[in-house]
Amino acid sequence: MFKLTASICAFAMLCATAPAISAPNLDTFRKELDTFVETQMHTQKVPGVAIAVLRNGKIVVAKGYGWANVELNVPVTTETMFQSGSVGKMFTAAAVMTAVEQGKMDLNDSVSKYLPDAPASWRPITIRQLLTHTSGLPNAGADFDLRRDYTDDELVKTFYPMTLDFEPGARWSYSNTGYQLLGILVKKATGQSYLDILDTHVFKPLGMKTARAVNDADIVPNRSAGYQLVDGELKNQDWVSMFNPTGDGSLYLSLDDMIAWARGVEKGAALSSNSWKQIYTPVRLNSGKPYPYGFGWFLDEAGGHPRYYHSGSWQGFRTFYSRYLGDDLSVILLANSADANTYALVDGIAALWDPTLTAPGPRPSPDSEADRSVTALIEAARAGTLRHQDVPLASPAALEESNQYFMPLLKRLGPLTKLELTDRREVGDDTVFSYAATFGARTIKVSFARGPGEQVSNFSIDD
Repeated sequence: MFKLTASICAFAMLCATAPAISAPNLDTFRKELDTFVETQMHTQKVPGVAIAVLRNGKIVVAKGYGWANVELNVPVTTETMFQSGSVGKMFTAAAVMTAVEQGKMDLNDSVSKYLPDAPASWRPITIRQLLTHTSGLPNAGADFDLRRDYTDDELVKTFYPMTLDFEPGARWSYSNTGYQLLGILVKKATGQSYLDILDTHVFKPLGMKTARAVNDADIVPNRSAGYQLVDGELKNQDWVSMFNPTGDGSLYLSLDDMIAWARGVEKGAALSSNSWKQIYTPVRLNSGKPYPYGFGWFLDEAGGHPRYYHSGSWQGFRTFYSRYLGDDLSVILLANSADANTYALVDGIAALWDPTLTAPGPRPSPDSEADRSVTALIEAARAGTLRHQDVPLASPAALEESNQYFMPLLKRLGPLTKLELTDRREVGDDTVFSYAATFGARTIKVSFARGPGEQVSNFSIDD
């Protein structure tokens, strides 16, 4: 998505050696966590969440809060099934690496090996580039019919007319299209769906007893309902077709399933050590510069140590899985609200455990030119008039999506009253500026990036 809310850093920062602190008093931590989560749920109007905190694979907290189904007064438990959203991308990457280990795919294979009728512009695109969001393939536009039942072949053909946003490998741009294709290509390469591969090689071996594909027709025990806020009022999620679950994030997962996954990840299970090494290696752009994303994982830094994570958002659900390697800590959050601020929730939980995990770094010196740029972008987004010339390195489809998302948000927030630059860093070929933007009584993160030629490449608002 164009709305990239992840905090990112250069890979060199992952090698920092700050010492990890000892664990806090666990009883105190649990009480503070309960208070924090319940307060956030009330403030954000989130119906239900399931949260796990693990240290060294051992459960510190694993519990549900609120309601899995508001209409039926069904509480959230560790067995409640949530849609994965893009947290499912780390599982698709595991399915691809399983096929690679079996010798049925190669990371340097061209997409055209599996799709011989693909456009000529796709021939340079490799499996590796699909995994790392460097293919240049944009996300589907607003005209994509989410309520239509597509077969694999029909779905692929809707992608063929797409114009690449950039030369494959030249830039990083989050692409659900790329992961949808990966799920399809795995099947073409192996004769098995990526879901069958996951069930055989990941879910069952790791003890993920209820993980499965999203399917509206099946009877799914403990399935939660997804919700959204419409003018501040809780509503059921909009219906979309799940006829053909795709590799961008179409899984049902319980907290119990995610705990089993987290333990497997920490042990390097299900895949070879070489596969895990590649998964956690930042992609290198054509320029030779690293970008902090591997195969289905963001690669960041927290408290002077590596942090690996991914978030997810889809049709009434938001999810997050974050590993803090310095503290041997994992935080898992599953929510049944399209409007849940999972970044705030996960950061808040991490800060209760170890304040250094979310402590801000040194403030950069002011940059008046960047201030003017981000202020202009905020006001254009408020009016719904972001144009290609405002963010020339972004996808036109992404700009359309951003106008639809940011305009109502900014109108609710009101006028911008304060803007403070909090971070500036080099990421790949870009310089990323992060701001604390205050709108009345509320302060949120706003960021934008400049790419080659000082052109704006990204603009985001983290609500």
